[in-house]
Amino acid sequence: MLNKITLIGNLGKDPEIRTLENGTKVGTFSLATNENYRDKNDNWQTLTEWHNIVVWRFLAEKAEREFKKGGLVYVEGKMTYRKYKDKDGVERTIAEIVASTVQSLERKENSGLKSSFPGTMDEPPSGLNQGSNTQSEADDLPF
Repeated sequence: MLNKITLIGNLGKDPEIRTLENGTKVGTFSLATNENYRDKNDNWQTLTEWHNIVVWRFLAEKAEREFKKGGLVYVEGKMTYRKYKDKDGVERTIAEIVASTVQSLERKENSGLKSSFPGTMDEPPSGLNQGSNTQSEADDLPF
């Protein structure tokens, strides 16, 4: 059996980090993923799904340091369901993704690139044909 979730999306707000009585850090944040499709009238539509993410220990510390509202983030983990009672005493169930891996896909501010996620860069990585007027090896490919 397998319970594995992989998401790439944008943070809805800064992560909320708290420390439990035993000193363990736990964090939560919401992640938005988008799906684009054409409707029956051939107009582009965007469907946004929101996911509740939970990070523990060093991943909570990493999220606290590196993640900011709107940032592009990679999350890998497992789907879990948790029951709790709301303020009125009504039992509720919430779906959460408990992360085993998280990674910011944002580049450092000073690099001039918007993202390190493949296919989203507006310019080539540093060191590739910069300051050179010669043809690249890719230009010699027959296709």
